[in-house]
Amino acid sequence: MIRVAVVAPGMALRIGLREVLRGLPDVDVVAEAASPHGLSPVDVLVLVSADDLSELDDGAPAVLLLSNDPGEVTHLMDFPVWGILPREAAPDELSAAVHALAEGLWVGSPTLAQNLLGRRPVPALDGAEEVINPLTDRERQVLQLTAEGLANKQIAAALDISENTVKFHLSSLYAKLGATSRTEAVRAGARRGWVVL
Repeated sequence: MIRVAVVAPGMALRIGLREVLRGLPDVDVVAEAASPHGLSPVDVLVLVSADDLSELDDGAPAVLLLSNDPGEVTHLMDFPVWGILPREAAPDELSAAVHALAEGLWVGSPTLAQNLLGRRPVPALDGAEEVINPLTDRERQVLQLTAEGLANKQIAAALDISENTVKFHLSSLYAKLGATSRTEAVRAGARRGWVVL
């Protein structure tokens, strides 16, 4: 179970977020408060105000900020694992974000995180070779559809290519990303900003 805490200034907002998050698979809302001060340790901290970020210390958990202000994403740069979604994010988007953050991945709505993604240095993967050749457009499409959970046959149908061609692109992706599985390839792509989760 992923332990989550909700921080929101208003009780109604906290209750709403708590109920939505409790309905997600493998998520346990263990705390809720008006400020992050004094909360017990959790895996993911869900906030609705960037002002609360200043109260977090260096050992902060993964942070998911719900905001409609693209400027607030810059406040997340000091945190090793972060995400930003619009306040009206759907439950399936919240679920994907919480699960990705619990895995140590960055998460962001493209409209909110676009400016930051171009400025933030992307860390290299431990033990992986540096990618010399960038991915082709087709490889990026295959990687994105893989990240969305599609099987090879579904990817082939979506891109109007053969299943063998999908397998070829996946093996090329594994080599370029230093990955040995679909999950590792998706993680590597997400860390480099080539995949939207």
